[in-house]
Amino acid sequence: MTDWYFYEKEARQSGFGAVCGIDEAGRGPLAGPVFAAAVILPEECSIEGINDSKKLSPKKREKLFDEIKAGAEAWGIGFATEQEIDEINILQATFLAMRRAFDALEIRPDLALVDGNRMPELGVRTRTIVRGDSLSASIAAASILAKVSRDRLMCEVDKIYPQYGFAKHKGYGTALHREMLQKYGPCPVHRRTFLKKILGARADEG
Repeated sequence: MTDWYFYEKEARQSGFGAVCGIDEAGRGPLAGPVFAAAVILPEECSIEGINDSKKLSPKKREKLFDEIKAGAEAWGIGFATEQEIDEINILQATFLAMRRAFDALEIRPDLALVDGNRMPELGVRTRTIVRGDSLSASIAAASILAKVSRDRLMCEVDKIYPQYGFAKHKGYGTALHREMLQKYGPCPVHRRTFLKKILGARADEG
């Protein structure tokens, strides 16, 4: 059974004070921003059900979203736009979203635990953890805040561009999304650099 607080406890035993977890949501979609969140959980955290956001139902994520924001010592959410993704590439845009989430924290942590194996420059000691959203409570909490924030935004985008079905697929490259892209071409929230293989020259339309 996973000790969800192992990495946070280990960090504090090594002399670190506040420890934040950072994760992203939306690196793979064809449309919309990439989101990130940073969360500092209290040492004696009582939020039940925290897990990798991908393993939770939308209803459970929504419930935990509010509980995490209420129970965390600090939290921050940031994103990088589809235009920034096209300009600086998805990896750098993800790092940008992470820095924005980190900078939004009201408490400056001594250590950042980041999901994955690539390290953003945050100005504090940073440790990457592969599959961190399945191993660390603070990273899992961050994954939930990032995922819910992005999903909510894509549901709002769906109201502006209803023909693409964004509320259903949140911008990911599902069969429905690809079909609508072929029918309507791209809209302003699409990541043009992600559409080259699908639409060719049409990727720059819209």
